[in-house]
Amino acid sequence: MKRILVVEDEDHLAIGIKYNLEAEGYDVDIVGDGRAALEKFESDPQNFDLVILDLMLPGMSGYAVCESLRERGNQVPVLMLSARTLVEDRIRGYDVGADQYLQKPFELDELLSMTRNLLARRSRVQAAPADSAVGSICEFGRATINFDTFEVDVAGEPVRLTHTEMKLLRYFVENEGLVVTRAQLLEHVWGMNHMPTTRTVDNFIVNLRKYFEIDPARPKHFLSVRGAGYRFVARPPEEAPEEAAEESSEAD
Repeated sequence: MKRILVVEDEDHLAIGIKYNLEAEGYDVDIVGDGRAALEKFESDPQNFDLVILDLMLPGMSGYAVCESLRERGNQVPVLMLSARTLVEDRIRGYDVGADQYLQKPFELDELLSMTRNLLARRSRVQAAPADSAVGSICEFGRATINFDTFEVDVAGEPVRLTHTEMKLLRYFVENEGLVVTRAQLLEHVWGMNHMPTTRTVDNFIVNLRKYFEIDPARPKHFLSVRGAGYRFVARPPEEAPEEAAEESSEAD
């Protein structure tokens, strides 16, 4: 039976979520603040399959709880709940490591659908054979990335990426050489069908180029493909810098 931790300080909402999740066959625990949630994971880091996490909590925000989990290396799926409507709040949630973001008030069916999808995604990852995806260590250019520990080294210097940047980088590495569209990135990295502006994806690409390219204006690894999306090349041929710069300028 899948175990879910609901972190919500509004008792009526927490009880309602618990009741409906249990009706779906899940085992559900409730805590009312962030520190209590972290204590649950300290006692047994693998105790839960999903966290439904309110953003506005007493003493410790949902942002801080999610960020703390990721810093400890815990990749349990996190569904963040919030009444905040600003795009910046949603993006910050993804940056600290949330997998999905659901705005209050929400429809019960949407909550249940997101819950099923996140649990199914976790099961697919756990069941995947070791050689079915990129390994935990990846090297390209001047960079070495450990996807298990979130450690990134570029030219001998440590670089800290956000959780979303790491997810984006891993998706590119797993699809090395293929053209991926913005829609694919939004779906597989952000877990969304759309965002208010496609510049959100583009801005994250700019960040990756700053981290990993010798000359971000003339990228060799993270290439723009005009009218299509982006392509990651781990080991470009000698002529790649000029070709990449041409592709990048055409896309801008």
